[in-house]
Order: sequence, then C-alpha cells, then structure tokens
Amino acid sequence: MNTVSTVTHYSVPEEMEEGSVVANLAADLGLDVKTLKGRKMRVDVVGNKKYLDINKDTGELFILEPIDREVLCPLKTTTYCFLKLDATIENPIRMFNIEVEIMDINDNAPHFRRGTMHLDISESSTVGERFSLNNAADPDVGTNSVKDYHLSSSDNFALEIQTGRDGSKFADLILKKALDREQQAVHSLILTAVDGGLPTRTGTASIVVRVLDVNDNAPSFNKDKYIVDVMENSPIGSLVINLNASDLDEGSNSDIVYSYSLYTSERTQQVFNLNPENGEIRVREMINYEEFKLYDMEVIASDKGPNSLSGQCKLSIQVTDMNDNHPEISIKSFQSPVNENIELDTVIAVVSVSDKDSGDNGVVDLHIPDNMPFKLRESSDNYYELVVSQPLDREKVPEYDITFTVTDRGSPPLTDNETMTLELLDVNDNVPQFPQSFYTIRVMENNAPGALISSLTAFDPDLHENQYLVYFIVEKEIANTSMSMLFSINPENGNIYALKTFDYEIENEFLFHIEARDSGSPPLSSNVTVHIIIVDQNDNAPVIVSPWRAHGSVVEEKIPRSTDKGSLVSKVIALDTDSVHNSRITYQFLQVTDATLFSLDQYNGEIRTMRMFSYRDPRHQRLVVAAKDNGDPALSATVTIKLSTVETAVKAYSDMTEVPLEYDIFSDLNLYLVIGLGSVSFLLLITILVTIVLKCQKPNPSKAAPPCRNSVISERNSTIADSTLVSNDAYWYSLFLAETRKGKMVVRQPVPKGSRYIVSSLPRGTGLTDTSGSAASTLQYPK
Repeated sequence: MNTVSTVTHYSVPEEMEEGSVVANLAADLGLDVKTLKGRKMRVDVVGNKKYLDINKDTGELFILEPIDREVLCPLKTTTYCFLKLDATIENPIRMFNIEVEIMDINDNAPHFRRGTMHLDISESSTVGERFSLNNAADPDVGTNSVKDYHLSSSDNFALEIQTGRDGSKFADLILKKALDREQQAVHSLILTAVDGGLPTRTGTASIVVRVLDVNDNAPSFNKDKYIVDVMENSPIGSLVINLNASDLDEGSNSDIVYSYSLYTSERTQQVFNLNPENGEIRVREMINYEEFKLYDMEVIASDKGPNSLSGQCKLSIQVTDMNDNHPEISIKSFQSPVNENIELDTVIAVVSVSDKDSGDNGVVDLHIPDNMPFKLRESSDNYYELVVSQPLDREKVPEYDITFTVTDRGSPPLTDNETMTLELLDVNDNVPQFPQSFYTIRVMENNAPGALISSLTAFDPDLHENQYLVYFIVEKEIANTSMSMLFSINPENGNIYALKTFDYEIENEFLFHIEARDSGSPPLSSNVTVHIIIVDQNDNAPVIVSPWRAHGSVVEEKIPRSTDKGSLVSKVIALDTDSVHNSRITYQFLQVTDATLFSLDQYNGEIRTMRMFSYRDPRHQRLVVAAKDNGDPALSATVTIKLSTVETAVKAYSDMTEVPLEYDIFSDLNLYLVIGLGSVSFLLLITILVTIVLKCQKPNPSKAAPPCRNSVISERNSTIADSTLVSNDAYWYSLFLAETRKGKMVVRQPVPKGSRYIVSSLPRGTGLTDTSGSAASTLQYPK
C-alpha cells in the first residue's frame, strides 16, 4: 500500500491573520473528519516554523502564525515562495505532501540604506557631469518593488533613472548648471523612491552636495580707502585699525596674508606695525602730532591658494592733536629794580607766549595774580606788556614776585608759569613817625644831673639815608632859660637827659617839642610834644609854726586851773612844702603827763581838756606833740609844750582871753595883715623891674650866675617875699583864722625883742632856679 500521496497545492497571501482558514484539508484529502483524532492526524512544516496547523475537529488547515513572505523567502531571485507541509495520519499510516504558495502583498515601502548621502563636487565641474546615487531597496517583488525615483527641485541638478539587468531601478544625479561655492557652498536635495504597489509606498533620502572650493576669488576689503583718526601719544601697542579682508574661497584659498605695498614709506612702517596674520595695525612708536599730522599707506591682502590672488586698499591715518605740549613763556625784557614812585602805565616787562599744539590746544591765555598793582596789555600777537596800574609803595611791599601764568584752552588745560622778582628802590616819601603824638614823662625830683629820663624813638619806613633820623629839641625859652639848658637829647637814638637837678617845690612841669628829621634829600621831619612832670619826693619835713618857739626850746603855756572840760588849751600848726599827698599832716602825742586830762585832734592839732582839773592833778603838765607827714618814709617834727595851771587869770598872757570879735577885730592883727600885703606888693614890683632890666641887657646865659634860692634873713619887721607866713606872727595868724571862724578874737602874746629867725620862701609857680644843694626848709633860731 502506497503511504505517500501526491502533492496538494494551496495559495494564500502573506500576513493573513492568525486562525484564518486556508482550506479544508480533510475534505481535499478524502478523509473522514470523525476519524482524524483517532488516527492522530498532524501537520509538520518542512524546514520552517510551524505557520499552519489542522483543526482535528473540522479537518480545516488554518493559520497558526502570520506569515511574512519577505522573511520566509528573503531572496528575490525567484518570483514564487512556497511553504511545504507534511500531513501524517496513523492506522494505517499515510503521509500527504502539501505546498502552500505565499502570495506577495505590498506591505513594505522602499528605503535607502543611508538616510543621507553626501556628495563632494568641485565648483569647477562641467555641466552634464554624472554622479551616482545609492539605490532604494524594497523587499516586495514584482510590481510591489521600486518602480521610480523623484528629485526635489534644484537649479543645478537633475535626476536620470537607469534600469539594471535584473529589472531594478537606480538613479544618477546630473549637473545641469555650473556650481559656485561662493554663492552656495552646500546644496540639500531630497531623493524619493516609489514602488508599484497599490497603494503605492515611498521612501526618501537626503542628498547633501558640498561644493568643493576652487581659488577663483581674490581677497577684498570692505572699502577701497580707509580714514582713521588716532590720538597722538597713543600708547605703544594700541590698536589703530583691524583690516579684515575677506576671501570668498575656503581653506587655504581663503587664508590671507597682509603686507605693506611698496608705496608705503619707511617712516610709516616704523611708526605703525602691520600684523600679517590678522591685519591689525598697531602703534609701534610714539606718535607726535607736531612731527607728522597724516600717515598714508597701502595694504595688500594675498590668499594662500595654489595660484595666489590678492587685493589692496589705501589707509590714511590722521593724527589727532592732543594737548601734550605745555605753553611756553619767554621774558623778552624785564626792568628791575625801579623807583617806588614810578609813573603809571610804565612798561616793566615784555613777555611772549607760545604753544606747539593746534586748535584750542594751541590757544593760550596769559595772566598775573589779581592782587597786584600791575596789568597785562597785549601789544601784538602773543606779545604782552606788563605795565604799572596802581601807585607803588616800597614801605608796604618792598618787592613783588610776579608770576606769569600761561594756560592753553585744551581739555584738560595745561599751564606753565614764570616768576620774576621786581625790586622797588626807596624814595624819601615818608616823614618820620612817633608812636605817640604826645609824651608825658615823669621825673623824680632831686635827680642827678645828666641822668637819662626817657627815650623817644621815631620810625621812618624808608631805607638807607632816608631812614637815618636825627633828634633835637625845638628851642623854647621859659623865664629866660632855654630848653637846651635844662634838657638834652642824643641825636642818634633819642635818649633824653636832664641837665640839672629839679626841685618840685620850685619847678614841677615843662612843655616843649622834639623834632625827628631824616637824612633824605630833601629831608622830612615831624615833631612831638613832650610834657615833663616833676614828681614830688618827701624831702621836706613838717615845720611847726604854732606854737612858735626857738629851736630846741620848750613852749610854756599857762592856763587857769578852773578851765572847763573841752576847753582849747593850745593848737599845734605844722606846714609841709611837699605836694598835697606828702604834705598831709597828722598829729599825735608822743608824751603826755596825764593821758586822761588832754586830748589831741589828729587832723587839726587842737589840744583840749578832757575833764576839769582836780586838786590831785600836778600843776605842771608836759606834752610832746609830733606832726608827721604822709610821705614814704614819713618825716615828722615835734614840739614840747609845758603847761602850768594858775588859780587866776594873768594879764601878761591875755592871748587866751576870749572877747567878742566885733569889739576889737581891727586892732594889732589888722596892722600885721596890712604890713604883710604891702611887703608882698613891694617885692612883686621889684621883681618886675629887675626882669625888665635883664631883658634889655640880654645877658649871656652861659656867663650868668645860677639863680639862687629865694631865701632871706630878716628881723621881725622884715618884708616877707612870696606871701610866706613867717615868725611868731604865723602862729597868731593861724590861731586867728581858726578862732575867728567861731566868732571870737584872740589877742597875740608879745615875743621878746631882738629875736632873729630864718625863713624860706614858698614859691607859687614854676621858676628856673638851681636846686642843687637845697635843703628842707625849717623855721629855727640861729645859735
């Protein structure tokens, strides 16, 4: 029995779904469906996966797994693709050969092995040149495979389709227009492959055409001529300009080298450096506007291609002036020294100014300090005259440091200055000046002759001989005596000396002028008033004039024992010829027998009883009274009074008897007053006559005998000079003045006849007398 039957053929399209029925194999093989399970029917795929299987219940051959024809039959050498199966049953065993043809469907789109194709084409390629492209692949067969190609729009390229021996299609790229890399260096194209299936499927690829450069472009600059401004004194190495030439080529064809042409001067090449690699022009040396204001150069740019091409440009570098030059001052003429009384508008100096810069940087202004008596006057271009604008005074400003300052108008401005010293010559235009217009000089009396009493110094701000001063006393006579006989002055230093000894009690002030004269030509002078005041010294002791007594004797007084309390016993009167301060006299007891019995008024010298006498009091009382002046040291005089008490009044001493003033006021006292006034009048008349005679004779002061002190020796009835109160009459007159104020009269006590005394006159005013050897005036009896 034959176990293998003939081959059974089936055809199915690829990619049928799982479970799809291909055919009823049991029916086609003539098998009973019911026996399939019992006979264990199975299907085996020969050499492949088990894509098909049989349903034992229905006998149907179904798709167990989708079939991909391109996987099952990857080679496209044959048009047909079969899947061979073996169907086997048992009891009895039988085998059936089954062929299932897998039919192609258009389930694959064309695709390129590389999504991007790169082509390098020289820009020098000729039109019509062909460039092969990669074919698209399509796993499908027949009409489902690649049928055509399409190219995106392009001005330079076209597509030509070729058919191979196996019927496959391939495309060539054709250059239909010359390429220019400088216009378009890269061309991007899209190649599309189309199959013949329904519906059609396509696949695309990018074509990148890179145009290869050819050295067909020369380097070029943006401009044919450049104009650049550069500041003078720019730092070395600073960038002037970057000449960036361009070359449309690429690679070595676009690499540019810069250089100076032969038309560029050597000086320009020394000042500016050209970098051959990048075209930078930098400062090589210091640029000075004052040397060159403009630099012209020509720069060549050459590429590095096989056949080198080059371009060129011109460059003008304009130097901008910088305010780097200080203005300059030149003193053309300067007159020094000059007299201080120089006239106004006199030219002192001529000055010129200059500046090497240009524009505002070269415009200069000249000025001097504002606080000077000068002004600048422009005489011509950049020339100025310095003239005197205010009066000069050497004594205020002996010299001027005149600073000429010149400033340009640059930004920032630069300045320069020149200082000249103008000295002023002195002119005798200042009179000597004393610090004060009036001097009061105090001189202590009893000074030594020739003693320095003061020094006056005048000041003259002039110089040299105009400053040398001579001092002298302006002559003035006082009482026929010249001031130069009383005082002298050192003509060189103004020291004033007293030529004699002064006595305050005779002369107490002098008034005269001192002149200071310079040695200029003509000389100038000024004077000052000097007031000499003689200062009193306590050189005169008090003189007790009441009660009067002979020198060294004791004054004896008698008073009634029945005298009442407060009765005036005696009055001590002392005179002092010193000044008011030194002549102020106070009285005090030095000795007293009974201090409880008598009192002494310290100011008026009155001695009064403090109580009535008692029978126990002694009959004789001794009182010692001191009269002391107010000088320092104080001088004093004393008087001793011996009082004797009596029981009854004694007519011989009726001077203490008090009678009414109106009964006997014009008795002996009035007689003494008349005699005194007559004596004074007679002495005044004699003095006037003598003065007139002396004036007429004009005696030589140097030969005249020095005047002496007006002292006389006289009897009691002698004439008394200068209204001086003398002798014992002074006591009675003083007592009269004291008591008559109380409305009483005192009758004087007789004095023994023949008594002599010394009296010194007390002058009223200043006179010119020689006080040398003078002594204090005292009233005393000669021995």
